[in-house]
Amino acid sequence: MSRGRAEESDADPDEQERLLTGYSGRLLLAVSLGWAAIQGGRLVLSPMLPAVMDDLAITEFQSGLAFTLLWGLYALCQYPSGRLSDNLTRKSLLVAGLSLVVAGFGVLASAPDYPFFLVGAAIVGTGAGLYPTPARALVSDLFVKRRGQAFGLHTASGDVGGAAAAGLAVAALAVAGWRSAYAPVLAVLAGVALALHVWGREEYDRPDLSHEAVVAGLADARRTARRLWKNPRFRWLLLAYALYAFTWQSAAGFLPTFLRVSKGFPPGLASGGFAALFLVGAAVKPLAGSLGDRFPRAGVAAGALVVAAGALAGLLLASGTLLAGLAVVVFASGLMAYPPVMQALLMDTFPDGSMGGDLGATRTVYIGLGSLGPSYVGFVAGRVSYTAAFAGLLVCLFVSAGIVVRLARTR
Repeated sequence: MSRGRAEESDADPDEQERLLTGYSGRLLLAVSLGWAAIQGGRLVLSPMLPAVMDDLAITEFQSGLAFTLLWGLYALCQYPSGRLSDNLTRKSLLVAGLSLVVAGFGVLASAPDYPFFLVGAAIVGTGAGLYPTPARALVSDLFVKRRGQAFGLHTASGDVGGAAAAGLAVAALAVAGWRSAYAPVLAVLAGVALALHVWGREEYDRPDLSHEAVVAGLADARRTARRLWKNPRFRWLLLAYALYAFTWQSAAGFLPTFLRVSKGFPPGLASGGFAALFLVGAAVKPLAGSLGDRFPRAGVAAGALVVAAGALAGLLLASGTLLAGLAVVVFASGLMAYPPVMQALLMDTFPDGSMGGDLGATRTVYIGLGSLGPSYVGFVAGRVSYTAAFAGLLVCLFVSAGIVVRLARTR
């Protein structure tokens, strides 16, 4: 049994399973606001990308490499953070992750050149990687009967951060330049860290960094990988999720630029399309989580991918601004409905005692593979076109949808 679960089980039963009030509601609010700020800080780069490229004198491919570095380190931290959250308190990992993210965004905001910018991206990726797995494990600790709803609300907070990032980018570029966008992000993250420190009932733990502990951790990672890999259904599920992550991270990095270059959107409207992606996501994720509580989760996830794939095809073919905008909205509804359903499904399949580690190992693989998406888009866009790059993402979505449909039918 994880330290986090043991601590949370001591909460007053009358306070458990409350989404907005009581102890469970306060912690759900805090970790969700933290996730919104982390996502907002990472995603604000996308609508500001042309300004960042001009200021730092970098290419599309160099921009894609920065995104890949950030997301790649984020992925690499998923398993160790998950395993640590099984042995330490959730609070220890969450506050440590927030502290690193604050430092990383500070470096990004003051970067004088591309190498310094990469350093900031690396720190942000590492700190952000320590956060989501213990946050989701904490949500699972606090909610059982309403777990799907809680995950829907928690994951939707990231979309609120994405939508806020679009508005923040427009305001920052209009007033003081792209670097100023990080000031409010830093303030929110510091406030969340303080709230978790005050509200959390757990104590702080320090990880064991001795040679023996590191060797044991590596051996445990190998055992976890072998155990998970022995399940054929899990292997196909992991492939489907990796293809989804490849598409999601590519769109998160380059959708505003794609709309401007390939669809002729003016900068403000392109940022609005980017915001719509997350506003729609914030609305559909709680609904998708509820549907996943009532119907087979694999079937709900498969339907979401089919909708996303069809809408992306429509976006590539759309010739007018109105049709392209409608396609973005439908694309968002399918793309964003997927994570809460699949994450709840994964949590259902993992044992309580290794939940954080198993989820972290899974996230390391699919997010790590997905982190290659921005580099792919930057490379193809720089040499062919953004349309060709996004056509490749359409293939990824259709293949992923086909895999999940097959899994839903063979359940």
